[in-house]
Amino acid sequence: MVQEGFKRKLTTVFSADVAGYSRLMGDDESATVETLEAFKAVLSGLIEQHRGRVIDSPGDNLLAEFASVVDAVKCAVAVQQELRVRNEPLPQHRRMYFRIGINLGDVIEEQGRIYGDGVNIAARLEALADPGGICIAKTVFDQVETKLPLTYQFIGEQAVKNIAKPVPVFKVALEPVESVARAPEKLPDAPWWRRRRILAGAAFIVLVAAVGLTVWKSYWGVPRVQPPSAAQGATSSEKKSLAVLPFSNLSGDPSQEYLADGLSEDLITALSAVPRLMVIARNSSFTYKGKSLNMQQVGQELGVRYLLEGSIQTEANRVRITAQLIDATTGSHLWAERYDREMKDIFSLQDEITLKILRSLQVAIGEADRHTTAKRPPKSLEAYLKLLKGKALFSSGTRTENEKARQLYQEAILLDPGYQAGYTLLARTYLREVWLGWSKGSPEPLHKALELAEKAMAMDPSDAGARALLSQLYLAQGLHQKAMAEAERAIALSGSLVDGYLALGMSQHFAGKYPEAVRTYLEAVRLDPDTPAGLLYRLGNSYLMMGQYKEAEARYRQALARNPRNIWVQLGLVALHSMSGNEKAARETAENFRAANPSFSLKYLEELSPYKDPAEKERLFDALRKASLT
Repeated sequence: MVQEGFKRKLTTVFSADVAGYSRLMGDDESATVETLEAFKAVLSGLIEQHRGRVIDSPGDNLLAEFASVVDAVKCAVAVQQELRVRNEPLPQHRRMYFRIGINLGDVIEEQGRIYGDGVNIAARLEALADPGGICIAKTVFDQVETKLPLTYQFIGEQAVKNIAKPVPVFKVALEPVESVARAPEKLPDAPWWRRRRILAGAAFIVLVAAVGLTVWKSYWGVPRVQPPSAAQGATSSEKKSLAVLPFSNLSGDPSQEYLADGLSEDLITALSAVPRLMVIARNSSFTYKGKSLNMQQVGQELGVRYLLEGSIQTEANRVRITAQLIDATTGSHLWAERYDREMKDIFSLQDEITLKILRSLQVAIGEADRHTTAKRPPKSLEAYLKLLKGKALFSSGTRTENEKARQLYQEAILLDPGYQAGYTLLARTYLREVWLGWSKGSPEPLHKALELAEKAMAMDPSDAGARALLSQLYLAQGLHQKAMAEAERAIALSGSLVDGYLALGMSQHFAGKYPEAVRTYLEAVRLDPDTPAGLLYRLGNSYLMMGQYKEAEARYRQALARNPRNIWVQLGLVALHSMSGNEKAARETAENFRAANPSFSLKYLEELSPYKDPAEKERLFDALRKASLT
């Protein structure tokens, strides 16, 4: 029963946010804020003109409602057309595009704010829209189909997170625009989409009164990209930043360690999907596993304001989970809770803990409702436990453990064919086989990985991890713009997902956008202070191709300090010495590399390197050949 002070109503919900906002902020914060405020003023003005009401506009998001469905769609079209005009004076990498989702649904209203599934669905539609695009629910389409001279494209029934039934979704067909980090090109429709043309005729045009021009910053030449200073990573008392420390296993059984690790990882993944909350990556937070901790020191080292720690204890068919949220600046406990449940309830506990943390961080309850965090729990507890065990094996990085993890993922899928996470994790084992050369050039692992990733995407298009994976698979095929688009969507869905930034950085690098790749990789480093060797190596590669040899060498040396056996870092140093003109060091490094890796084939590496520009690829491999590598 609805509490006193609440009322229900049917309304049209309009949800918008900026595509690639984290990248834009990492590039130039002041310019991004200036553009954002100007564009949000445009949105607010057009919403008012179309008889709508802005409810909230935190950060890069804007939520509004309309009494009329037709007015809402007219407004969305006017917004996208006006923002295209305003983007034209901007350099391509500074252009800002909004995604818009519109839903007609029942909501709860309290003190001028609205909550409920009607709002949630609009937010999910927003995530499905292209940059500069509009997605509408069927409830909206049914009302505007014969009333507006627009063309619509049915993209299927989409599984929307935390909504029981799939939602039929339509795109409002607008002229194609470029994505925020790629050259203009309209992406082909996803394979599960089908076209449906509703009305013919010209596109709907709304003329907006001219306003004074904003003075935009101009960019000339290629900037020299530098890593952030230590001060930039300092903890801010106002910043919503958090690290999930590894939960302790109190069961007295080392074989249950994977369960504690799995719960910690799932909480990291869930919280990473929350807008405006920076969450430190697992790789960094797990360096504190098993250590006696000074919370204030840990907060300073990770550059976060809040820490979540806890423990898990299993006995028979029951589980006890404790969790506490700590303010790292003072060491004080903001919230603590203990849960005693049956093992089968462990999945629902993750959502419960996550939402309590959000409330403790003073995130508005409406925001928590709009961005509910956990995926559908698996139907089979045994399947979930197999996935956790597989993830523990996969993290070792060896070929043998990769195959063992694959077997466990396959068994989990057999137990629960509808659990999307199993397909994503299984696909990663095949992608690793491709990147590390275990497949010996066979196309089968790549095809298998792509098939699994697309299946995972069809099950939940809003899953950021699956989109980051799909980006890397597209890149392996040389589909640079598709790779970049999927990575951008992953980041839009989860702004703290390191895999999303890694995928975007890789797609930018191989497309020849080296300064952009450096900025993207540095964002990943910010989210993962204890940066893994692989990320440092890729950052070094982008510096190398920019000709910033000192920065490249510093990153390669950092990577080797973390993993002295990483053959790709060793290879990077060969290229570095050769390209910088130090022929003696290049030959010596190449000789050491050959001695340690006698089966290495430069030809295979060439096949594996998806550079868009053949000249850029030749520049790198000519340097390796000059060092006598074959």
